[in-house]
Amino acid sequence: MSSTKMILGVFDDPDEMMDGIDGLQKNSVTIYDVYTPMPIHGIEDKLNIKDSRLGYAAFLCGCTGLSVIFSIVYYTLVHDWPMNIGGKPHFAMPDFVPFCFEWTVLFTAFGMVGTFFFATHLFPGRTARVMDLRATNDKFVIAINPKGLSLPHEDITRILTEAGATEVKHNERKYVSYE
Repeated sequence: MSSTKMILGVFDDPDEMMDGIDGLQKNSVTIYDVYTPMPIHGIEDKLNIKDSRLGYAAFLCGCTGLSVIFSIVYYTLVHDWPMNIGGKPHFAMPDFVPFCFEWTVLFTAFGMVGTFFFATHLFPGRTARVMDLRATNDKFVIAINPKGLSLPHEDITRILTEAGATEVKHNERKYVSYE
């Protein structure tokens, strides 16, 4: 059994990296992840990344905020402390709109922050996991998990170098800390 935990292909150009992804996918090599210093158009489709479900979480957080403040305002203004102001009814909907809107936005904002941190494991206090620090500056990195691959490591190295990789590293899976 190999001691290699991760194979990293380091590229200088995003187009060469996209060619490397194509070459690996033609040979049925599963790509663990791709690290880039900037967004690259079309990479999600190429890696078959599903659309985010954060919108559903935002909707649920907004509905929660709306129902919480509507319940509080309704209970307060209709049941607990009804006031006769200018002959208006106690349950006047235009009075509820500003509160409901603001609390919907508040719950959605805080809920999205919490959901994002939970989904991406980027909550505060956690050490950042970066395969290669140069991927945050000027390099493009393809990470391949060699477990269960039918191709030998030399063939993966050849595919990456033919695509234009400036460096191919067979390393232990160590995470680099920013500290």
